[in-house]
Amino acid sequence: MPRNPLADTERLHDNNSPLARTGKDVVALGIAIAAIIMFVGTGGTVLPAIARSFSGTGLGPDKLLVNALLLNIALVIFGWRRYRELTGEVAERRRAEAQARVLAETDALTGCLNRRAIGPAAEQLFGEAEKRGDAVAVIMLDLDKFKQVNDVNSHAAGDILLIEAARRLFAVLPEGALLSRIGGDEFACVVSHPAGRTDKIDSLSEELIAAVARPVPYEGSEIETTISAGIASREPGSAIDSQALLHSADIAMYHAKKRGRNRHCWFDPAMESELKFRSELEAGLRRGIGKGEFVPFYQKQVDLETGELAGFEMLARWKSPVLGQVSPEIFVPVAEEIGLIAPISEELIARALRDARNWDPRLTLSVNISPLQLRDPWFAQKLLKMLVEANFPPSRLEIEVTESCLHENLGMVRSMITSLQNQGVQVSLDDFGTGYSSLAQLRSLPFNRIKIDRSFVTTVNDSPESATIIQSIISLGEGLGLPITAEGIESQEVLEKMRGLGKFKGQGYLYGYPESAEETEAELAQLNLLLETPVPPETETSIAPVARSA
Repeated sequence: MPRNPLADTERLHDNNSPLARTGKDVVALGIAIAAIIMFVGTGGTVLPAIARSFSGTGLGPDKLLVNALLLNIALVIFGWRRYRELTGEVAERRRAEAQARVLAETDALTGCLNRRAIGPAAEQLFGEAEKRGDAVAVIMLDLDKFKQVNDVNSHAAGDILLIEAARRLFAVLPEGALLSRIGGDEFACVVSHPAGRTDKIDSLSEELIAAVARPVPYEGSEIETTISAGIASREPGSAIDSQALLHSADIAMYHAKKRGRNRHCWFDPAMESELKFRSELEAGLRRGIGKGEFVPFYQKQVDLETGELAGFEMLARWKSPVLGQVSPEIFVPVAEEIGLIAPISEELIARALRDARNWDPRLTLSVNISPLQLRDPWFAQKLLKMLVEANFPPSRLEIEVTESCLHENLGMVRSMITSLQNQGVQVSLDDFGTGYSSLAQLRSLPFNRIKIDRSFVTTVNDSPESATIIQSIISLGEGLGLPITAEGIESQEVLEKMRGLGKFKGQGYLYGYPESAEETEAELAQLNLLLETPVPPETETSIAPVARSA
């Protein structure tokens, strides 16, 4: 079984006794011993005199010596009683101090070592393992989606889950291992193992994960969770300390969660660099909002039949003064995870509306929104406010919703789409064909357009399956009365093939790469597609009636 933290704590502090600090019981014992010595000396004279006096063979004892003897007896009794009281106080104090140390170093809920105690205990284990020539592994464990357990079942259920998880971990860990609750739903195990036998730690980690994954009974039902593990190892002769090893294991645990949870992952130095970059990325995202670092780029959308420019899709770009230009494939998922995607997206949309209001009125602006923004019940109202402030006609704006959004909350998506369309905004279904939309969903959701995912378009000449899928989407669009945009037109061959399949609005690198607002405006000026008189912001336009009808 794992090492008992209570027993270790008491053993560590046995020699740190109050007896050595106060010395009061030693003084009391000294008084009692001195009184006994004096009693022996005085009694040797007084008692024989008393005996001779009682027998009538001699005079009585000297009264002064008798008084001294009685005083010695009183001192012996006082000293001994005081000694016993003090030793009792010392013993009680020792028990109280030992209990206080146990409480200070032990997690009250689970009985594991706490964060404060695991470092010194691990260092002691390192020393023992070093003498045997063993390696030491730190396994950092974190319950997956523990907050959800608390939210759904109450914090009492969360506490029961933590207690049971600790009990199961204790049961699996080998003799001499340490178990600590670092905080919240995070545990750390410190285990010695034969040098070079990392397979033993792999097996142990799998056992720990399997043990925690078993359902936990709670109020007539069951709570289920999984656990992710990160592992870092210290070989014999290594100078790495406990805190560094715990940090490395924590990084590995984060990667285990990133790779899908319910698994274990060994620490690799490259992980630390990635985590540092992630930290810099998050800090940069927070700093960049409101400072003009997030800028819209525009990709052309062209009528494939006539070749005329029909509009632009706005694409997000981040020009970080620290990290340089960061791809949206990198920063958008991070912004979604840390809850910054909405303010970033709203900042970009507001700027794009200001850019596009001076384009030719027949040019449209398409904007992607995150699935997280669809969960915001006030998004439609926020968008209307941006339209009014930019003095941009809603009919020229097209909001693109990815197909994956339809599986999260269909009712909320329907309400949002209806609200946007009541304002006059067009709504298209983006990346169509990559998800699992049903005909019933498409019929019940009032989309204005379907966008074919670029993965089908780019392979239309090489894959009969892609051509068949595109043809099916075209037939579906015609049946539902929905126009179609094809993404990923990157070569003349693809363009010719798509023209032969139907009438589309298309976009892709064949027509040019996404460009900044300045480059887009310059090109539109050459094409005579800018308004001669710029539209001022916040003026009365046709938006007002739409706002009232919404």
